[in-house]
Amino acid sequence: MTTHNSQYSAETTHPDKQESSPAPTAAGTTASNVSTTGNATTPDASIALNADATPVADVPPRLFGSFVEHLGRCVYGGIYEPSHPTADENGFRQDVLDLVKELGVTCVRYPGGNFVSNYNWEDGIGPRENRPMRRGLAWHCTETNEMGIDDFYRWSQKAGTEIMLAVNMGTRGLKAALDELEYVNGAPGTAWADQRVANGIEEPMDIKMWCIGNEMDGPWQVGHMSPEEYAGAVDKVAHAMKLAESGLELVACGSSGAYMPTFGTWEKTVLTKAYENLDFVSCHAYYFDRGHKTRAAASMQDFLASSEDMTKFIATVSDAADQAREANNGTKDIALSFDEWGVWYSDKWNEQEDQWKAEAAQGLHHEPWPKSPHLLEDVYTAADAVVEGSLMITLLKHCDRVRSASRAQLVNVIAPIMAEEHGPAWRQTTFYPFAEAALHARGQAYAPAISSPTIHTEAYGDVPAIDAVVTWDEQARTGLLLAVNRDANTPHTLTIDLSGLPGLPGLGTLALGKAQLLHEDDPYRTNTAEAPEAVTPQPLDIAMNATGTCTATLPAISWISVEFHG
Repeated sequence: MTTHNSQYSAETTHPDKQESSPAPTAAGTTASNVSTTGNATTPDASIALNADATPVADVPPRLFGSFVEHLGRCVYGGIYEPSHPTADENGFRQDVLDLVKELGVTCVRYPGGNFVSNYNWEDGIGPRENRPMRRGLAWHCTETNEMGIDDFYRWSQKAGTEIMLAVNMGTRGLKAALDELEYVNGAPGTAWADQRVANGIEEPMDIKMWCIGNEMDGPWQVGHMSPEEYAGAVDKVAHAMKLAESGLELVACGSSGAYMPTFGTWEKTVLTKAYENLDFVSCHAYYFDRGHKTRAAASMQDFLASSEDMTKFIATVSDAADQAREANNGTKDIALSFDEWGVWYSDKWNEQEDQWKAEAAQGLHHEPWPKSPHLLEDVYTAADAVVEGSLMITLLKHCDRVRSASRAQLVNVIAPIMAEEHGPAWRQTTFYPFAEAALHARGQAYAPAISSPTIHTEAYGDVPAIDAVVTWDEQARTGLLLAVNRDANTPHTLTIDLSGLPGLPGLGTLALGKAQLLHEDDPYRTNTAEAPEAVTPQPLDIAMNATGTCTATLPAISWISVEFHG
């Protein structure tokens, strides 16, 4: 499948080059041409929920998941730093735990990522002093194994999150997966379950969702495979794991990105072969402003419309899953687990990696590999936050098929939370749109009728400036409207009509709760340790009448949330 978006072309790159954003645009105007000023007073757009509106689906709690990989300082110096002033008896940073709870994360994918394809899960259990040091091939680092599944389980209990556990399909496979399943979920009385008890965890961990490998189509992945090879391998592992525990929910690797030459056909091949024992297929997509170095206006406009790409991605994978169901005469739908998504300036990582490769090619090297170095520590802008808010809207509007998602990652590494060694932790700009959805999107999701001016993008053509989603919990009588202005230059004033909410006539009236706006006149503004609240949502000037109608103005490059109740 090809479109004007170059990410769908048959391009082969490094992974975790994961370049899902459109191709670079011609050097255009600079940031001074990206105007965020203006004052739209006459409504030129509308959002309406009609009385006959059908919900997309119930909002799945797992949609608000995250991702912790043994990469850079996500684990060491992120969630775990025993010498930190706030560290508890397990070495977990309490300041980070507090922010994780505030973020509203429900489920965390662990321990990778590329890391898992060269990982022995047994290395991370039992007394820390007995755990071996290993080389991590994925990120060319030394893994101390101070954190492992025992420790992460204890952390997740404190954080209040479910675990989505990934198994190694690169250097290992079937037996290791079954042993790990017995260790974490088995009742006492068998060898591995008794080992868990001896390590201080008496109760089964009850981990239900399992990723069978990671990005196994990628040539950067240890043990990477062809579609046919992985289809056979995942079929055997999924079948055996379901024999051991039929209630598991198993996730097959999908394509590493839409830029992969086998995107779509990989999913169809894998899901057709292993359909009977699979429940999810993974989706990975990252986006960034390709003109961020020169602050090119055209690139910013393309970046703001990134959700157009995510929508196509979801449609392509859903179609492949449906073809697999039909080929098996099946009745169940394979759901999508968008277990890596977010903004990642992978061009910065590519430059760093290319430099390392050039140095490594100059002969054999015997110096120690670094421990938890600073890698992928993107500092996010106000525009990045608006884009992530837009991507969350897209996930909610497709939650009939996207039943799980993991915003990658959680701390320090392309993350909404940053933490300094021995220092403070703070919220990045991207923290806020995720937290608002995670904490308040409940009940049923609705895709409202939207009338909007269009904006021109070089990557996607003409697209609507405004996008939005509504969630409504009829029993609790609480709702949430999320909307975004993807226009880089012009504010737009919306009329909002929620009078078609189910059960609203019986409620009588709607009342406005918290309403907030995320926008900066400088879309490149960031939060830092020195200025951790430089970018925060501000109160939105809006008034809702009793029938659920109101008007709001969205500046250029902005995101809003409106909480309401009956």
